[in-house]
Formats: sequence, C-alpha cells, structure tokens
Amino acid sequence: MKILHTVEQYYPSVGGMQEVVRQLSERLVKLGHEVTVATAYRADRLSAVQAGVRIETFKISGNAARGYEGAASEIKRYQDFLVESDFDIITNFAAQEWAADLALDVLDKIRAKKVFVPTGFSGFYDPLYQNFFSRLGPLLRRYDLNIFLSDDYRDINFAREQGVSKLVVIPNGASAEEFLERVDCDFRKKMAIPQDYFLVLSVGSHTGEKGHREAIDIFSRARLEKAALVIIANIYSPLCYWECRIRSFIYNLFHRNKILIRSLTRPETVAAYQQADLFLFPSNVECSPLVLFEAMASRLPFLTTDVGNAKEIIKWGDGGRLLPTDKDDRFYSHARIAESAALLKELRADKDLREKLARNGFKAWQERFTWAKISSQYEENYKKLLGIL
Repeated sequence: MKILHTVEQYYPSVGGMQEVVRQLSERLVKLGHEVTVATAYRADRLSAVQAGVRIETFKISGNAARGYEGAASEIKRYQDFLVESDFDIITNFAAQEWAADLALDVLDKIRAKKVFVPTGFSGFYDPLYQNFFSRLGPLLRRYDLNIFLSDDYRDINFAREQGVSKLVVIPNGASAEEFLERVDCDFRKKMAIPQDYFLVLSVGSHTGEKGHREAIDIFSRARLEKAALVIIANIYSPLCYWECRIRSFIYNLFHRNKILIRSLTRPETVAAYQQADLFLFPSNVECSPLVLFEAMASRLPFLTTDVGNAKEIIKWGDGGRLLPTDKDDRFYSHARIAESAALLKELRADKDLREKLARNGFKAWQERFTWAKISSQYEENYKKLLGIL
C-alpha cells in the first residue's frame, strides 16, 4: 500500500502526536508498505527520509479557527499535493491543526481512501471553535473510516451523534522495543537521588496544561518521608518552565525531599520510568495519554486525573487509580489537591497495592497495547478499505 499520514509536527519534533504517527509510520514501513508523512517544515530536520518514512514538508502553521500562517501558494501546494497524489490511503491525524483542517476543504477531491483520527477535540467546548465543529459533522461522514482512541470520549460521542457509522476504536500504546529492555542508566545516581527515596515521576511537556503546578502541590502537601518528585518536560511554554523551576527551587531550600525539573534524552526518560516508584499525572487536558501506557509498560503504578480517557485506560488495565478531579467550564481537569495528596500518601504506604497495579498494567499492556499490535490493527483496517482483506 502507498500510505500518506498528515500531522502538524513530526520527528525531530517531540510530543504525543508526533510519537503516535512516528510509531505507526515506521512500523507500517517494516510491514512492507510505502509511507509518507506530510508535516511542517523544520530547519533541524536533516533528512527527507527517516527510518524508511518519506517526509514532505510545508511551511504552514495554525488551524481553521485561529487562522493559518503561511503563504497562500504554500497552502495551495499542500492541498494540491493531497488532491493530485496517487496514495491508496490518506490519514489525517488530529483535528484543529492545519494538516487536517486544510484537508477538510478539499475532501471530496481526494481520490485516495480517506481516514480521520481526530484525537479528542481538545477545543470542543471553546467558543472559538464553535463554527468549526458546527461544520465538522457532515465532513466526518465523508471519510471512509474514522479511528478513535477511546470508546467513550467527546470526539467519538460527537461522531455518533452526527450519524457517523464508519468508525473503529484503536487505542494508543507504548513500544516494547523501548520498555522491555532495561536501560543502562542509574537514574537515581544521575539525579543525585538517594536509593532509599520514594521516587515519584511525572512526564509531560511544559505547556501549562500538563498539571505541573498540581503535581508540585500534591507532592508538597503529601509530606512524604524520604521522597523525590522528578518532572521531565520539554519546553514549549517558557512561563510554565520558569514557574516550575522557581517553585522547585524554593521547595528545595526548605525540605530534605527534592523536586527536580529536567529536560532529558529519551533513554534517560525510559530509565526514569523503569526506576521510579510511582507515576503522577494530574494533567488538565488530554485525549488518550501515551504516558499512562508507558507507565504500564514500565511496571509503574500511576495516579492520574480524570482526563481524556484515563478512566477507560484504568478499566482496560487496572494499572492505576484516579485522582479526585473537578472539571471547569471548558471541561479541563483539575486535581483536588488535599484529597490527591492523601491518595498519594496512602499509595506510598501500600506496597502490596502498588505491586498489584504494576503487574496488572504490565500484563494488559503486553496483551493489547504494544505499538506492534496497534500498527497491525491500522494495517488491517487500511487493507479492508482497499478490499485487500
């Protein structure tokens, strides 16, 4: 098959959506297919081919609601690329970004089988996106298939309300190649964390919406003995980054426990997963958090807000527990700090429960949520659309 995946950003850009598309694209290449990714131009991208995946770049950013940035000729070049190409399958990953939103305008002209992976509709309750979603329903019905990451979330529920019948649920996952092999890195030694400290890990970029403030408040309020909180995050919002740095600095001045804010390599991050005692994820907005699957793959029990389909992930794998969570008028999630701190303290004291959650999550991940299994599901659905199966 000749497959095109479109996504706002791609490798070497780092993030959840980038990782999903990279994993699927590279694995489909290994399964014998030709895969191209259409994405934004980056000056630090050194090659037009990455692990067998061809990369077509466009100097475009923005989305339909906020407006596009890029020359009109570049936008036309992208839409012409979609219409005039000879791909068998074109899959648009993530609504509310230029690569999918611009495809909607030329959907009926695209000859390939069309697949949409909406990934959550994060702006569904934002008034700015009201017009966008008012026109989206009929467009979803024009796709040959819609793939959702959850069976009960705002995007799939909206699709069902709009009469979309061509849909399937394929979850996110984590890489067996990364997490089954022990990383040769003594993470605690590298971070100067004593071996007998209880290590709480949080992973999520500095966006202001990954719950870093809440993680620090929960950890501080729990008053654990001999403990450290490590937040691993790439910098997207300098404001979030500096707030985290300042708050951790002040905390560390007055406590023997530690709060560390770090941007690390991927192997170092995997080592952190493998050597931590608990994963803490009080995020504000998600679709289907990759980090929860990565925690499961690492035999790491987790605490998470009721965000995205976290509740469903817990139902699937019983690898963690929900933090007490409130929702604001945008349906963003916010952990209740005092109750969450009590839950963190309780789980720290219950080693048997932590070990049970770790076993449960790992078993479920091995059975259902490796990228090898998930990419095979994408391949199967692509073949069905083309009448190959």
